[in-house]
Amino acid sequence: MTARKGTAKLNELLDIEQFVQESWKRDKVFESDAPALGSDEAKKNKFFVTFPYPYMNGRLHLGHTFSLSKCEFASGFQRLIGKRCLFPFGLHCTGMPIKACADKLKNEIDDFGYPPKFPPEEDVEEVEKSPSTEPVVKDKAKGKKSKVAAKTGTLRYQWQIMKSLGLDDEEIKKFADPSHWLKYFPPLAIKDLSSMGLKVDWRRTFITTDANPFYDSFVRWQFIRLKERDRVQFGKRYTIYSPKDGQPCMDHDRSTGEGVGPQEYTLIKMKLVSPFPEKLKSCEGKSVFLVAATLRPETMYGQTNCWLHPTIKYIAFSVANGDVFISTRRSARNMSYQGITADDSKVSVIAELLGQELLGLKLKAPLTSFDVIYTLPMLTIKEDKGTGVVTSVPSDSPDDFAALRDLKNKKALREKYHVSDDMVLPYEPVPIIEIPGYGNLSAQNVCEKHKIQSQNDADKLAEAKNEVYLKGFYEGIILVGEHKGKLVLEVKRLIQRSMIEKGDALIYMEPERQVMSRSADECVVALCDQWYLNYGEENWKKEVLSHLPNVELYSDEVRKNFGASLDWLHEHACSRSYGLGTKMPWDPQYLIESLSDSTIYMAYYTVCHILHGGSVDGSLRPFGIRPEDMSLGVWDYIFFKDSKFPDKTIIPKDLLDRLRHEFQSWYPVDLRVSGKDLVPNHLTYYLYCHVAMWPDDSTKWPRGIRANGHLLLNSEKMSKSTGNFLTLSEAVAKFSADGMRFSLADAGDGIEDANFVEAMADAGILRLYSYLEWVKEMMAIKDTLRSGAADTFCDQVFASEMDKGIQDTYASYERMSFKEALRTGFFEYQAIRDKYREVEIEGMHRDLVFRFIDTQTLILSPICPHLCEHIWKLLGKTGYIVNAKWPETRPVNEILIRSGQYLVDAAHEFRIRLKALQQSKKKAADVEKPTHGTVWVAMTYPPWQSLVLTKLKTLYEGNNGFPDNKVISTEMGKQDLLKKYMKKVMPFVMLVKENVAKNGLKALDLTLDFDERLVLEKNLSYLVNTLEIEGIDIKTTESADEKIKEECCPGKPFIVYRVEPSVSIRLINPQPCSGLFQANLPIFDGDSVAKISSRLRRNCKQIKDGKRIKLLRYEDPILGPRRLPNLDNPFAGKVEIGDDDVLAVDTGAKKIVLKGNKVANDLGLQLLYVI
Repeated sequence: MTARKGTAKLNELLDIEQFVQESWKRDKVFESDAPALGSDEAKKNKFFVTFPYPYMNGRLHLGHTFSLSKCEFASGFQRLIGKRCLFPFGLHCTGMPIKACADKLKNEIDDFGYPPKFPPEEDVEEVEKSPSTEPVVKDKAKGKKSKVAAKTGTLRYQWQIMKSLGLDDEEIKKFADPSHWLKYFPPLAIKDLSSMGLKVDWRRTFITTDANPFYDSFVRWQFIRLKERDRVQFGKRYTIYSPKDGQPCMDHDRSTGEGVGPQEYTLIKMKLVSPFPEKLKSCEGKSVFLVAATLRPETMYGQTNCWLHPTIKYIAFSVANGDVFISTRRSARNMSYQGITADDSKVSVIAELLGQELLGLKLKAPLTSFDVIYTLPMLTIKEDKGTGVVTSVPSDSPDDFAALRDLKNKKALREKYHVSDDMVLPYEPVPIIEIPGYGNLSAQNVCEKHKIQSQNDADKLAEAKNEVYLKGFYEGIILVGEHKGKLVLEVKRLIQRSMIEKGDALIYMEPERQVMSRSADECVVALCDQWYLNYGEENWKKEVLSHLPNVELYSDEVRKNFGASLDWLHEHACSRSYGLGTKMPWDPQYLIESLSDSTIYMAYYTVCHILHGGSVDGSLRPFGIRPEDMSLGVWDYIFFKDSKFPDKTIIPKDLLDRLRHEFQSWYPVDLRVSGKDLVPNHLTYYLYCHVAMWPDDSTKWPRGIRANGHLLLNSEKMSKSTGNFLTLSEAVAKFSADGMRFSLADAGDGIEDANFVEAMADAGILRLYSYLEWVKEMMAIKDTLRSGAADTFCDQVFASEMDKGIQDTYASYERMSFKEALRTGFFEYQAIRDKYREVEIEGMHRDLVFRFIDTQTLILSPICPHLCEHIWKLLGKTGYIVNAKWPETRPVNEILIRSGQYLVDAAHEFRIRLKALQQSKKKAADVEKPTHGTVWVAMTYPPWQSLVLTKLKTLYEGNNGFPDNKVISTEMGKQDLLKKYMKKVMPFVMLVKENVAKNGLKALDLTLDFDERLVLEKNLSYLVNTLEIEGIDIKTTESADEKIKEECCPGKPFIVYRVEPSVSIRLINPQPCSGLFQANLPIFDGDSVAKISSRLRRNCKQIKDGKRIKLLRYEDPILGPRRLPNLDNPFAGKVEIGDDDVLAVDTGAKKIVLKGNKVANDLGLQLLYVI
């Protein structure tokens, strides 16, 4: 990105923003209390919007800001349409990361001193193995390692990470105490968020964990009630476990693998068909399975073989039901802690085999279309991931396709591993999934696209997998089996479940990446006793599903994702033994984990300002309520409308009633905004827990959820390690709050990834600043703008276009399409002003200009409130714009708007034709520039075109759209009238189809709904001015020749240019100090004062109003110009030319004559003009 030339404009915007934010804060503009019952305020609709509280282990970044900007823009719009709005903001501290980071700092001080002296990087043992390149569509609730890596880059030690935040050693030392994080980062978050101008009621902010005893009490109340309703249960759950230590290995117990959680696989059982190899003879009579761990059970329909690595050591071992599994020893160890083997933690080994000893074996595999498949060699299998056994689906896996192709093409490779041709050659990829853009053999197509030559092209294969796997998951359509025609996303779990029920597969877990405990033990995934929320329980699930249609989700794809998540979601472990948070009320050895204490805290927003407003940790208590006063009965009374007043409470009833009224007034949540990755976890849990906590009051269940995609920065993923990263505070400093907000709105709205482009953000700053400067300019010249009736054609078009822009922007805001709102409410709105300024020759009308400023400022204010607030004050408006009302509009005159667009399009076509005419005659030096034109207007289409339009309309209506061009061509060929025009028919058809796509079915009408000729005649001055010619005639094609008739049709006028004779005259301004000089102008036969004044105005840009020009002639056209001017009486010897006078020219004699009062006066070759 090129360096900026200066920052004056940015600095001015930043100064405006600081002033506006201080004003809002001083006047408590965004503090909202529940209105008194029966008041006018209570009669208004309310809007309660929330955003998932961010985690307080660092500064907020642009990714956070993008998602929360949706809340912010929505809140700004809802305020404008008269709703009472509440936007609170909490700060999350629950969970392991803060505690783990604090402990790391403590350990680094213990290990390396203070300040730490770390060993040189090259001496540090590489203990963490590189992660698999396998793309995983994962539940983001399981771990944050990818986010941690993105935020910290390649820094190895926690101390180094803290240093990268700009902290000195003495400050970093304090972070070894977890409580310091809770004091340090929340104020910074509030400061950063305030700097972007959030419409947040900051009285209603808080931190989580027992550091805030009020919130701690609230969460304990929630879980006690959930347990009473049988929603919290106890049982075995998968967790990271250290066999050596004999206990779960949480983040603080790990030397590597912080943030890593269990990864779920489907273990596919491929049954060995006899004869068995020698080392497995003892297993004959038993069921022996090679077991492959896959993340893609839906692809098992396409299995063609099984891959083994020739040199990896495999073991055959007994499992609980007496069967025998074959896998690597590492994966067998994992299975032994998951109830798969007969004895927990023990692997009963029957035999150890090298992979090459197992090649060429015959297998029966589930779902495949082949009777048997064979074990074949693959040289890229890794022992540290999965089972070492890989099922091959070459239709959809680039790795499998490349390896199978290698074997097919290389006979020597087959011979090396004793693989016969019949085990390989008959097996071709089987189409099983259709992926948009990649067809039904995606692996083959992507390998060809990336020019992958063999299975050894590791980098290209990794890129190819990333390209097709995620797209296949979200957009792939199953082509085979009982779920044919459905999205992979919808059926993945169903296929897995079906295979497990049939005994063809089972669930297998292992760590997402290698985890090493501090005791140097490689951890496994084990089933351990834990408290869990029983999500997925049938009756609970039915209630959530029944409510889902009532939730506004803004996207069909998000609705599908919720449906899929609800379909497969089951129990979620809600307890942890390490970290920060609230203790489980009935089992205080456990903490409630971070995705479980964050499901109904939106209710806490409604009352926390009364409990501890002004403090995030509950230390300030404005009404004297203490945490210990918040009994279960008190919480019940506040949140459950049928709950009785608690018997034992010292809180006054009027205060408890106020708390209750706040909740009843604001709840439910009207909108919750989040990234799409929270749909399968947090947002689904949010629905479940609201249904559970208010089972008999669905009016308290969520009303709206808006999920958005992630934010790219300059078209790339944000990452500190690459330097492509911006914190919120950096973005505000670099682009201003409004400049950043402007670009966030323009970045995108759907669930696909949006893109924040810094160059566009800089351009946004210039656009906003230019608008401010233009407003100041209009205010300075307000009294000189045209007044009176705003009734010219362009006035009326501009007024109607403003109404349409306001209405379109309203619709975009309402459906939370902020990019569209910015398009219609700023880019296009500015464009209609620019068009009006260009087209209205009489000058812009004052009332319309200031209506534009008022409305532009209002409809832009949800996105750029600071600048709009500043302009609102410049305009002398009372109150704040954030409390103003959405502008009123009149019914839009669509016909008038179309006629206005017709004028602009016609002028554009005329300019193109003029340019083409001039360029074609450049070589002819004696060719003059055209001075006049004749515009031909067709009232009807030529007969053949009318027939084509009529036939196209019939075909469109009969097919619910246009059929193929072949069908259209055949139908047109049947019409006798069209046979001699067939070369023109299809090009005309294509033009009409483009017009229909652009303008709708009106493009098929045989006539227009406005008078073209009248529109052009009303705007002759504009056309003459923009074409820089002297005159235009408007004629209809009834009198035109055939060639012009062919060129012209309704809505497409045609212009023919010509050169008319003229005589040049000199015009002199005698007014002293006027800044106006002489001009030489051509005079044409029939010219009037008005025409000459218009020509002079085009020639002399200082003249703003042509109507103020007066022309004078000399009484003596020969001697008059030669006499010295009389300074005392400069108009002596001059006569004014009347408005009704007409000039005639004799080009042969180069003479100009004034025809007036039946007397012809010779004007000579010089006139005077005055303003």
